[in-house]
Amino acid sequence: MCKVNSSLYAQCLSDSDGGERQSHWVPNTDVYKTETGLVVKVELAGLRHDDLELIIEGNRLIIAGQRPDAARPAGLKYLVMEIHYGSFECVLDVPPGYDLGQAKAVYQNGFLRLDVPLIPKAPSKTVLIPISEAK
Repeated sequence: MCKVNSSLYAQCLSDSDGGERQSHWVPNTDVYKTETGLVVKVELAGLRHDDLELIIEGNRLIIAGQRPDAARPAGLKYLVMEIHYGSFECVLDVPPGYDLGQAKAVYQNGFLRLDVPLIPKAPSKTVLIPISEAK
């Protein structure tokens, strides 16, 4: 399992003409295996499920959205500011053997949980290969 981006960075993005800048952040994520598949749990407090978007591109899972900035009064001087607002994206490369197309997602109490099932293995068949006699 590979998390393509990491919560260790936050960057500023600007549009092509150098205009308005917006913050970009990466939510904290846990990923673990179970007997039936893979579980992805993402910490997303302060959002509604309508604020989230899940995208599958091949074996890549993209979790994106925007945490709206609570209307903060102008002129505040923060002593500590650790809550990220604005757009976010979490990109995960899911290893082979899991069926992202059958994933189920639930958002509850500030956590998004995705259950990604294992791809069922086809039962092995015994095949007899006929042998002909050389002439």
